[in-house]
Amino acid sequence: MTGPSFRPTTGSIPTDPGVYRFMDSNGRVIYVGKAKNLRSRLTSYFGKLEKLHERTQRMITTAADVTWTIVDSEYEALQLEFMWIKQYDPLFNVRFRDDKSYPYLAISMKEEVPRAFVTRNRELRGVRYFGPYTQAWAIRETLDNLLKVFPMRSCSKTVYDTAKRNERPCILAEIGKCSAPCVGRINPEAHKTIAKSLGEFMNRGDNSYLKSMREKMSQASEQQQYEFAAQLRDDITALEKVLEKSTVVLQDQTDADLFGLARDELNAAVSFFIVRGGRVRGNKGFVMDLSEDLTDAEIVEQLIKDVYEQKPNIEPNSIPKELLVPTLPTNQGALETWLTERRGSKVSFRKPMRGDKKTLAATAATNAKHALGSYKSKRSVDFTTRADALAGIQKSLGLAVAPLRIECFDISHLGGTNAVGSMAVFEDGLSKKGQYRRFNVENFVDDTDAIYQVLSRRLKYLTQENTDNKFSYRPGLLLIDGGLPQVNAAKRALDDSGVEDIAICGIAKRLEEVWIPGESYPVILPRTSDELFLLQRIRDEAHRFAIEAQRKKRSNSIQSQLLEIPGLGEKRARQLLRRFGSATRLREATVDEIKDLPGIGDALANEIVTQLAQDTTKSPAPEDNSQ
Repeated sequence: MTGPSFRPTTGSIPTDPGVYRFMDSNGRVIYVGKAKNLRSRLTSYFGKLEKLHERTQRMITTAADVTWTIVDSEYEALQLEFMWIKQYDPLFNVRFRDDKSYPYLAISMKEEVPRAFVTRNRELRGVRYFGPYTQAWAIRETLDNLLKVFPMRSCSKTVYDTAKRNERPCILAEIGKCSAPCVGRINPEAHKTIAKSLGEFMNRGDNSYLKSMREKMSQASEQQQYEFAAQLRDDITALEKVLEKSTVVLQDQTDADLFGLARDELNAAVSFFIVRGGRVRGNKGFVMDLSEDLTDAEIVEQLIKDVYEQKPNIEPNSIPKELLVPTLPTNQGALETWLTERRGSKVSFRKPMRGDKKTLAATAATNAKHALGSYKSKRSVDFTTRADALAGIQKSLGLAVAPLRIECFDISHLGGTNAVGSMAVFEDGLSKKGQYRRFNVENFVDDTDAIYQVLSRRLKYLTQENTDNKFSYRPGLLLIDGGLPQVNAAKRALDDSGVEDIAICGIAKRLEEVWIPGESYPVILPRTSDELFLLQRIRDEAHRFAIEAQRKKRSNSIQSQLLEIPGLGEKRARQLLRRFGSATRLREATVDEIKDLPGIGDALANEIVTQLAQDTTKSPAPEDNSQ
């Protein structure tokens, strides 16, 4: 397949660092990227099209031109790429998104009389944010305790204006949770000082503020200012309640942001812990559909840019000096320079290797793994999503009706031995694990022959009397884990069985393309579409079930038992099986017969006979899984 017509000559592309833009026929920017070496990076797009990632293929075929801009350093490339992605919002650039909205404690510092409130809106200007928090009730309870110490305004503009007009404060002023600037009990400057103190406490999040308050309480007590000392005591108690809700996770009182990552071939999820003063002050989650073939380091780079991108409501002091990541990002130096410039002091990346930080990193990774599972489950169980996915499959494959029952088949073996076929069943987009089946495949030439055998054995149940009601249900679609050769083998089995009007397709892992029997080109489904997601989920289930069955079978096999014997390697194990022809004959062999093989002495032969005799007494009779 030839490259695109707009491909620049290799010699015309500079070898300097820079940023490049792909544009469509209308001049719209569809992708922005950066490179240390523009020539090396851009020529990688113009090789054989079929070897590129599916999304990259679509980007190249959509593009009509490419331009580049040379810069002096990787840092400048990072900045320019970041600016252009924000400016053009290119179709083929992917970004993380919040997996849900989170509540924040916010202080409207730009108002003449600042207000403290709880919100999920992260886009308000002139507002200082603290969090995020996992539960709205938790931050409201925290705010209620904080107002006892920092009695600042927390009412809405309507309530504030009404109180100011009537010269009558609300109940919060009467119970000491507001200093009542609305009626002039405190001037705006003094009230803003209270708001700044609240922000300072929330930002530091450690015991240093309490330490200074305890010192003031002691001084007041020594000076016999008992009422002031009692007030400080009550304030300390209230703040201690706030800090009690934040568990100490880092004993050195570190300020850091920590990220945990979980991913598979299709999606990535991140758990983000905000640690201030050694305490977890908030956590957040992100998800991403992997529409590009990204490494973990590239995912971390994308994540860092998304989290710390410059917005009016992101303050420099919200960036800690230390970022703890599961793997160091690509362009680490440029990212550190960018973050250092934004923060005003040094920012560095670290991968936790020991102690409290490694423990917290493991917790973040566990949270990310859970978030990934929840995200995939949510997509699969939602009725509307499932209905849309089945309708999308119907349309893409040109079926008369949506395939309400889909059966997926896969083959698993180890070097041509212990082959097992699997059948996973989905109805209405949901798995029916009670109807899964596995098939032992004893003699086969290759994967296509194994697929033919398994499909033939499955399809015979559709031409017989109903001996197994569930197994005799007629599927709307037979899905094969594999490419065109496997799909054509399945079609031969269907034709030979005499069963008609059942659709067949296959999904290949390399580019996630969908193959139809007899077609020269695959069907390319949108990478993030519900229909592709459902087919991938069914394929993954069949693959998992096949591997599980194959491992179980292998664990009971004679070859596995031989490989567990000390001193007997894979080569000699194969020689033994070739010499005696079967597991039964080998188990009956004597020490003298076994030691006749080259390289096997008396001690090893005795060990082989002893171990096989023990395995015979321990191993249960094999299951008959050839439904």
